[in-house]
Amino acid sequence: MRSAPKGNVPISIKQKDDKIEISGRLIKADSLSHDPNIGALSIISAVLRKLGWNKDLIITKHGLKPQHMKGNNKFILIANKLKIQLKGLVLPKAELYSDYWHYDKDGEKLGTIFVHIVVESFTKGYSIFENHAGSEKGYFITAKGDHIPLAKYSERAKYKAGDKDKIIHIPDLILIDFGRSEVINIEGKKYKFRQEGIKELENYDFIEKNYVKKYYPKFKVTRTVVLYGSKENKIIEIEVGFLLNEEGSLILGIKAPELFKEAIKNLLDFWK
Repeated sequence: MRSAPKGNVPISIKQKDDKIEISGRLIKADSLSHDPNIGALSIISAVLRKLGWNKDLIITKHGLKPQHMKGNNKFILIANKLKIQLKGLVLPKAELYSDYWHYDKDGEKLGTIFVHIVVESFTKGYSIFENHAGSEKGYFITAKGDHIPLAKYSERAKYKAGDKDKIIHIPDLILIDFGRSEVINIEGKKYKFRQEGIKELENYDFIEKNYVKKYYPKFKVTRTVVLYGSKENKIIEIEVGFLLNEEGSLILGIKAPELFKEAIKNLLDFWK
């Protein structure tokens, strides 16, 4: 395997009789915040423990100093859980919160995540872009199957100079309905913020011109809002295509996309 460039710290694993040393930088911006390596070193250590290694696990070449050792850092929590050592440092004692990982029961994206899953499970439609909360922003999928990143700014230099209008507003979810030749741009919001969601629909011109229409020129483009929350059982606003309320009711909007209707119908038929 080719060596890492000079100055880089490659992730390497060295086993000795009584310990395994794993090299990897954890310092970034003068803090324990090197996100790719935090995840990589954590999963490597977890796998080694799962495989039965019960002796010392030591992270070397991490670049950290005593002042970076803070008990609420996620790597510190994981290191305590897996009994990982940091070479040359004393690891502060810390315990994982009982609810560190939990089901999100009130996030605004619960509605869009639900629609995404139901459409892909019960129709031939699927997502060509998703930006769900708590996960990495996806790539835009072209008609040829290429995955391309969406730009953040229409004119980066002007944005950096202070023109905040140059930021590109992106939908939370973009679905494609090949059977009806339709692309659906979706904004997700909590029910109580539905008016803000409706207003946000006005900002999708750049995305539609430079991505949707460019790669799907013959497709109709629809914009709609998907909501989560409340105990409401009806939708008044025509811009809202779907509501998943707190009681689990599935409410279609007055002008819901046909793909939504098909997905919900097939879901309900499946469970009859």
